[in-house]
Amino acid sequence: MEKSFEPAQIESTWYARWEASGAFKPSGQGEPYCILLPPPNVTGTLHMGHAFQQTVMDMLVRYQRMRGMNTLWQVGTDHAGIATQKIVENQLAVEEKTRHDLGREAFIERVWKWKEESGSTITNQMRRIGAAADWSRERFTMDEGLSAAVRKVFIDWYRAGLIYRGNRLVNWDPVLGTAVSDLEVNNVERDGHMWSIRYMTADGAASLVVATTRPETMLGDVAVAVHPEDERYAHLIGQQLHLPLTGRQIPVIADDYVDREFGTGCVKITPAHDFNDYAVGQRHKLAPIEIFTLDAKVNDNVPAKYRGLDRYDARKAVLADLEAADLLVETKPHKLQVPVSQRSDAVIEPMLTDQWFVDLTSETLADGRPGGRKAITEPALDAVRSGEIKFVPENWSTTYTQWLDNIQDWCISRQLWWGHRIPAWYDEAGNIFVGEDEADARASATTAPVGALRQDEDVLDTWFSSALWPFSTLGWPADGPVKNERGEIVANWEQDKIFLPSAVLVTGFDIIFFWVARMVMATKYFTGQIPFREVYINAIVRDAEGQKMSKSKGNTLDPLDLIDGIALEPLVAKSTKSLLIPQVRAKVEKRIRKDYPDGIPAIGTDALRFTFAALASYSRTINFDIKRAEGYKAFCNKLWNAARFVLMNGGDSGFGIEASEKPVTEAERWILTRLKQTLAEVEQHFVSYRFDHLAQALYEFVWNEYCDWFLELSKPALNGDDAAAAASTRHTLLVVLESVLRALHPVIPFITEEIWKDVGPKLGLTEESLIHRPWPKADDIAADHAATGEIEWFKNVLSGIRKIRSEMNISPAKTIPLLFADGDASDHARVTKFAAQISFLARTETPQWIEAGADEPASAAAVVGALRVMIPLAGLIDLKAEKVRLAKEISRIEVEIRKCEGKLGNANFVANAPAEVVAQERQRITDWNTTLGALREQAQKLGG
Repeated sequence: MEKSFEPAQIESTWYARWEASGAFKPSGQGEPYCILLPPPNVTGTLHMGHAFQQTVMDMLVRYQRMRGMNTLWQVGTDHAGIATQKIVENQLAVEEKTRHDLGREAFIERVWKWKEESGSTITNQMRRIGAAADWSRERFTMDEGLSAAVRKVFIDWYRAGLIYRGNRLVNWDPVLGTAVSDLEVNNVERDGHMWSIRYMTADGAASLVVATTRPETMLGDVAVAVHPEDERYAHLIGQQLHLPLTGRQIPVIADDYVDREFGTGCVKITPAHDFNDYAVGQRHKLAPIEIFTLDAKVNDNVPAKYRGLDRYDARKAVLADLEAADLLVETKPHKLQVPVSQRSDAVIEPMLTDQWFVDLTSETLADGRPGGRKAITEPALDAVRSGEIKFVPENWSTTYTQWLDNIQDWCISRQLWWGHRIPAWYDEAGNIFVGEDEADARASATTAPVGALRQDEDVLDTWFSSALWPFSTLGWPADGPVKNERGEIVANWEQDKIFLPSAVLVTGFDIIFFWVARMVMATKYFTGQIPFREVYINAIVRDAEGQKMSKSKGNTLDPLDLIDGIALEPLVAKSTKSLLIPQVRAKVEKRIRKDYPDGIPAIGTDALRFTFAALASYSRTINFDIKRAEGYKAFCNKLWNAARFVLMNGGDSGFGIEASEKPVTEAERWILTRLKQTLAEVEQHFVSYRFDHLAQALYEFVWNEYCDWFLELSKPALNGDDAAAAASTRHTLLVVLESVLRALHPVIPFITEEIWKDVGPKLGLTEESLIHRPWPKADDIAADHAATGEIEWFKNVLSGIRKIRSEMNISPAKTIPLLFADGDASDHARVTKFAAQISFLARTETPQWIEAGADEPASAAAVVGALRVMIPLAGLIDLKAEKVRLAKEISRIEVEIRKCEGKLGNANFVANAPAEVVAQERQRITDWNTTLGALREQAQKLGG
């Protein structure tokens, strides 16, 4: 082995070997175990959330493969309709072209070309973090096999009456010109205003004042609502109001939606441009009035002077006219949540448009068939309520069921060109015909089309194809093998359906609604099975202070920068590149220079993965700290150096002792017992998805017990005269190390594989690499609890001696006298048994016993049960000077304690100081008292 561990050198070679050898493919043996990768956008690059989530999945897949399961990690990418189309349109804009200049067919060809050239960035980055995925089965949501599944699902649901076309209110992006899902909308807090506007009654005798943050939408008002029990307005319910600036009259209506305690208790109702107002309008049968075009300009349904204005220009004009008419009562600053498109940064406008929907709410259709609630929603609810599907942590099942209990119909159409084009055609009379293609649509029609047919221009929501991921990726609905564009078989439903349901879905809570629930709906409907047995909801990664990672804050981290390291100036340039506002760039640069003055150190993939594992608790968020990652790089170094120690101590006879032979020394039997216990813990933590506990158990065993203790405890045997003990110890060192490498492999695959290539052959193992080794089973290891008791006693004695050395500042190289006093018969026997080892490891003279009642020299002592472990101090330190020093320190601490007591004894301080200050003071007095006790004990040892 090389003297030092260099991650970059080993990571670049091992992954390519694994993939080339087919190590990631299903073995065809054992019980099926499948994990579905949440398909990242083909436009994407690896971020911290991806790296964390994929590390969790990879640990599970590697662990289950080692356990003998027939594992499949099904991977692929999503075509990301909006994001991908936007990238290519931006490229065209540089050429001063639009997609309309190319036409639909040529534009789609351009997108496919981009995908082939640039669409594999994120999958290549996944390889960097060690993702043990079966890349030979990689799927893309627009490939032919998945597209066939999309068409079948649409057609079957349409013919079952569960998909319909209707005019409904949707989130509309006026820049992209398409409906978008709630997930693609960010609610951003912005500074705005609240305007109060007076509406006069038709007879001019009274008025109402309404408050709004969007005064331009007043042009589309159809009513003013008040609470039915609000006595202030009871006499006005049913009367007509003059709608300012329009010449129209609108009614005053009563509805429980109104919060009578908020503002004036009067709410303007604009059903065509507000989701809550739309619901009110539906209840009161109020016809909506649309006032915006699809590019957010004012249309012809308003007075002529406002027509054609951008919505914000219209706002200024409306406010000016209201003020001139003395109807603008008040303007005041107001913080508001503004819906902003993730893709274009445009403010979303609720718009009434013709869209396609999946029925998820009706109990029964008009013709008596089951509606969407019965056919789709209820089975998805029952799957979780019955326990067929379990959430981890369990509380997320409540989130899932609450959303499905209150679900709305799903808008599945998008006004884009890139995506699965809706397989629907219209005749000249507006009738709809659905089929695989135009010929199938005609053949399936119950009535003859009127004239020529034209296909719907819209494509399906990206989430529609993603909802089919659990079964479409396995080859459904094809009868035989499914091939990719290179002619390679990527799926075969008849063979691969054994992987449905998959074992666990690892995903974030933010897509429980958009993806998790929809996969359950579609999979239950079309296959009769659940898509997965468990759903592990991983935490969201935040920065070290718990702040959400954001480019504008300058606290984002690129996982590849953490793996490879990056110098300060390139880091600054990279982090500020996409920030357009100079002030933001300056702020981000300042933060980076403060947080990473030397850039980001290279920590390697394994250290990053161990950090993720150690952070993976049941928490909603986790705070990522580079310093912690550096600590796990130190762990990797510790493991590397331990392996070098073991291999260098093979001796002339090597490691050729039979594995079945009983270990000779108690230290060996102790470490094997602890290995057995650790493996049992790790297995349980894999079952419960407590990767943080799993990482801690492995860390404690490897660092503290194997590297720190067993390697030390092995030295007396390795350097002693007992050849059998030396040979047995060398063998146990290697056997435990090999088991440790296997146990660590799911978490840190690269370094374990690199070390194993030198360790495995020493034990006569024939596997090509560690990835092919079985999981080390706790049941295969014999426990020796008696030996454990002996070694724990020995460790406590050594720890006590070393602590005294440290406290008294005695050089570790100095040989010191050692005395024992008190204790019982077992202590006397153990001292006799371990005398040589104690002297060797603690660097002491031969231990001596002090008889009961005999005079004792001034000593520092440690207590192990009833036994006192004593180091005489004469000649080791200047007792007089040490007593003086301790006395001064004790006096200083006593002064500090009195200060704290004085503050906490002051009732005014306790009552008026911030709670955290009082708590800090109480903690200080606790800490001071602990220190004082230790100092007094030390002084007493010296006779002070």
